Amino acid sequence: MQFKDIVGQQSVKNHLIQTVKDERISHAQLFLGPEGSGSLALALAYAQYISCEIKQENDSCNDCSSCRKFNKLVHPDLHFSYPFFASHHENTALTFIEDWRKAFLANPYLGLDEWRDQLNADNKQANINIAEAHSIITKLSLKPFEGEYKILIMWLPEYLSLQGNALLKVIEEPAQKTLFLLVAQNQEQILNTIISRTQLVKIPKLSQQDIVEYLEKRNIETAKAQQLAYLSNGNLQTALHHLNNQENDFHELFLQWLRACWGNAGLNIVNYTEGELAKMGRENQKNFFKYGVNLMRECMLYLAHASSLIHLPPKELEFISKFSQVLNLAKAEAIANELEKAQYHIERNANPKILFLDVSLVLVKILKFNSLRQKADSNILL
Repeated sequence: MQFKDIVGQQSVKNHLIQTVKDERISHAQLFLGPEGSGSLALALAYAQYISCEIKQENDSCNDCSSCRKFNKLVHPDLHFSYPFFASHHENTALTFIEDWRKAFLANPYLGLDEWRDQLNADNKQANINIAEAHSIITKLSLKPFEGEYKILIMWLPEYLSLQGNALLKVIEEPAQKTLFLLVAQNQEQILNTIISRTQLVKIPKLSQQDIVEYLEKRNIETAKAQQLAYLSNGNLQTALHHLNNQENDFHELFLQWLRACWGNAGLNIVNYTEGELAKMGRENQKNFFKYGVNLMRECMLYLAHASSLIHLPPKELEFISKFSQVLNLAKAEAIANELEKAQYHIERNANPKILFLDVSLVLVKILKFNSLRQKADSNILL
C-alpha cells in the first residue's frame, strides 16, 4: 500500500512522510479517524514507507523486497491485531489472518460490518481478547526479522476493553525499534491508559470532491458519483457499499414520490409506492430514506438562510431551492422525522408496501393540510 493509492488526506500523508525524514517516528501512534476515511490504509502505507529499502521522496518504492511483502501483507516484521469473533477462548488474530488479508486487500476501507460478513459472524460480539493481548506481547518480544522495525497495526483498539491493560507496559516501554500503530474511530471508547501512551494523528473524513474523483476514476458517471458522495457523508466505505447496492437514481425517485404526495392523488400514490418504491429491495429502500433525510436537513439549512453550509450536487441544490418555496422549518423537520422513522422500520423488516403508503399519506398531510403558509403554486415541484 503506497500513499498515492489512498484517496485524499494529503496533509496527513505529508506529516507522516516528514516524521520519517526527520527521524521523529514515535513508537506508539493513534490514528484517529471516522470509518471510511482511510486511516487503516494510511497506517499500512506509513509502515511500508518506514520499512522500504529504497525510499522515494514522498512514497515507498513499491518494488523492493520489503514493499512486495507489504503489498501481500506477509512481511515477517508486520503484525496485525483486530477485533474478531472468537469461538474458543484461545483464538487470536492469527487464527483469522487469511480472512483478514483477503478482506483488507479487497477493500482497504472496510468497516466492522464488512469484516463481520467476511467471517460470517452474524450477531456475535466482536472482541480483542486476553489471548490476543498475550500473543501481541510474545510477538513483540522478538527482534526484527528482516527490517529495521517490528510493526504492529491494531485496528479498532476500542474492542480491547480491560484486556488492554495487559499491553500497557509493552506500549510504554517497548523493545528497541518496535512501532505500535493503533487505528481507531472513537476516542471515547479507548482506555485512557492507552491514549495517554500514544501520539495522536487526527484523520478527517473525506471531502465529497475526493470521493467523486475516486468514483469517476472507476468509470462512474459524474452525476451518480456526486449522489453517492453526498449519501456517504465522507465515508468511502459507505460510498462503495451504495455503489454495489444502488440500482436506482434516488434523486429522481424521491422527486417523483414528492410530486405524487403533493398532488394528493390517491391512486397515483398507491401505484407509485407499490410499483416503484416497494420493489427496490430492502437495502435500497433504507438508503432511499437516508437520502431523503439528508435532503430535508439541507432544506432546513436553506430555510434558515445558512446556504454557506450547503454542499450539494447541482441537481439536489436546484431541488431544495425550489422545494423550500413550499416549506417552512416546521414542515421540513416533520418530513425528516417521518423519513427517519421509516428508515428505522425498514431496518427492522417492516412490510414495504404498507410502510411506503403510510409515510406517503403522512407526507400528504404535512404538505397539503398542515401548512403554516398559503397554498403555493402546484407546479413548483415540476
